[in-house]
Amino acid sequence: MIERKKKRNKRFNTVKSYESNVRNHILPFTGSRPAASLRRRDSAAFIDYLLEKPGLRSPRSVIQVFKTWRILMHFILDEDVPLPANIVARIELPEVDTCSKAALTPEEVAAAATAMREIEPRYEVLVWLGACAGLRTGEALGLTRACVGWAEDHLLVQEQRQRGKAAPLKTKSSYATLPVDHFLIERLTAHVSRFSGLRPAYRDAARGHGAPRQAGPADEDLVVTNRYGRPVQRSDFHRRWGQAVALACLPEGTHFHHLKRFYTSTLGASGKHDPKTVQALSRHARFSETWDTYARPPLAAEGVKVTAFGSAFRLHPEPQG
Repeated sequence: MIERKKKRNKRFNTVKSYESNVRNHILPFTGSRPAASLRRRDSAAFIDYLLEKPGLRSPRSVIQVFKTWRILMHFILDEDVPLPANIVARIELPEVDTCSKAALTPEEVAAAATAMREIEPRYEVLVWLGACAGLRTGEALGLTRACVGWAEDHLLVQEQRQRGKAAPLKTKSSYATLPVDHFLIERLTAHVSRFSGLRPAYRDAARGHGAPRQAGPADEDLVVTNRYGRPVQRSDFHRRWGQAVALACLPEGTHFHHLKRFYTSTLGASGKHDPKTVQALSRHARFSETWDTYARPPLAAEGVKVTAFGSAFRLHPEPQG
């Protein structure tokens, strides 16, 4: 199954997730059982098995693992292994709380940016790209200067970085020429002005000696690089992000992706954009992902005063007696 996904050029992270789920959850559950011996009750038992595993932190994680199980069962059926046709049908899954937590406030986002400026100044602009453009981590790390419309106030989102290399975006909806607030362009301009020019020289780390030389390869015109002018590794950025969250005293468990929640919630609460425009700007494939997951109350409805019901009933007084 995994090899077939690779041949179909499925996204690297998706295939990696499948491999992890098979290795860490599915194989330990099935053991050495022949595939043809699996039945629908095994699918239900697999859910119970996952719910009892201490390593899975949430019902959402259980469902994600079960999706891999379902794909695997369909693959086995496609290979003409005699499994029950309903082996993954109508399996009761754990309920997921779809209520969104309140998005970060502008004060919290600013605190995160300030903390990142103290920890690693080169990475501060990544906070602003997440909060003011809704870029995902890989998209922010893959943004090039040529993809910034400096005079037009827009970003061309066309690739991301995975393991330092260019990679396709998450979905077709992720590709966009994205209009952004001039506030963000000002921060990008300040960042490029501060960190452009010659990259630091360093010695041959492998040999531990030799004359200093310019770091290579070229920075590929990336907006954000590490101090050697190379693409930023996610692991390094996420380590710094964790430090910034702690320094800024943000809620425990605040991830970089919460900046995208802030972006969408701020657009939705502004009253300046209709819901479908918010979806387009957020680059979500499904409207429900935009409105149910990101722009739900309390933040999206904050400050709204409801008076329609009192007005309606004043026009139709209650009968007396």
